[in-house]
Amino acid sequence: MMARIKVLDPTANRSDDNASPGPDAGVLAGKRIGFRLDQIWRCWDLISENWAEKFRDAGAEVSFWRSTNRSGEEGEEQARSLDAWLKTIDVAVVGLANCGSCTGWTIRDAIAAANAGVATTAIATKNFEEFAHELAARGGRSGLRVHVLPYPLNELSREEVEPVAEAYFAGALEVMGASLSAQEKAA
Repeated sequence: MMARIKVLDPTANRSDDNASPGPDAGVLAGKRIGFRLDQIWRCWDLISENWAEKFRDAGAEVSFWRSTNRSGEEGEEQARSLDAWLKTIDVAVVGLANCGSCTGWTIRDAIAAANAGVATTAIATKNFEEFAHELAARGGRSGLRVHVLPYPLNELSREEVEPVAEAYFAGALEVMGASLSAQEKAA
């Protein structure tokens, strides 16, 4: 008697994949923009502070949500806290994919935001760009917007990170499908 086996193809796409990037962020003036932070990437704290100031100057309201431990009771509380925070924002800027596990949680949280109907962009460094896209596809959101920053980044001083924040801001707006004001969008 011959045994039957089932061979799975690890390269296959999900049948329920959502290849859409989701809604554009649009005109940011008047919107509620949320930055997802974590515990380890000081560079992302600095860049998000820089970008938040620009969003506030444009008339947006900005909030921050910081990811902490994600297992056990604390992890369950984090999941509830993330869900509650997502209900308070129109646009999510989710970072930072800059290592293996942090890329996993960044993309997981970005998918949660996108699936909640929030205009979402994940932020990754160059070394983790491909991994971020791979995880997004495996999570069923292959079209997830990913904005890429240079690598290495966290090892830089504040004085070295600030020019990166400035240099990559316009690109972030482009990936988000965003403009600071209606006048800028019309131009």
